[in-house]
Amino acid sequence: MINQVTLVGRLTRDPELRKTTDGLPVTSVTLAVSRQFRNQHGEIEADFVQCTIWKKAAENTVQYCRKGSVVGVTGRLQTRHYDNKEGKRVYVTEVVAESIRFLGAKPSYTPAEPPPAVTVIKEELPFA
Repeated sequence: MINQVTLVGRLTRDPELRKTTDGLPVTSVTLAVSRQFRNQHGEIEADFVQCTIWKKAAENTVQYCRKGSVVGVTGRLQTRHYDNKEGKRVYVTEVVAESIRFLGAKPSYTPAEPPPAVTVIKEELPFA
């Protein structure tokens, strides 16, 4: 069986670093990926794909990428579900990144600046 996804797109917002209760760094980003064709109005549409990035790749993404950065992601497609607080089943389809490449121009800030604040995830992840 093959489960491999390769995407090139732009980040829709600044990535934020979080840590699991076990201390693993993680960030979730949305990639805007342009379609190869135009719609009936002559406009190019985009798909917005959720991606999860773990460990050092997550830390590097937060440090070196901002909203609008062009990145290439290779990973696997994953579908999971969990029950939310109202007891309703929620399905999630996402790309779990195995590698990420920064394709855009170098950032306009200096890497010596501290990265954005780290958020600690207090409750257990529904898919862990």
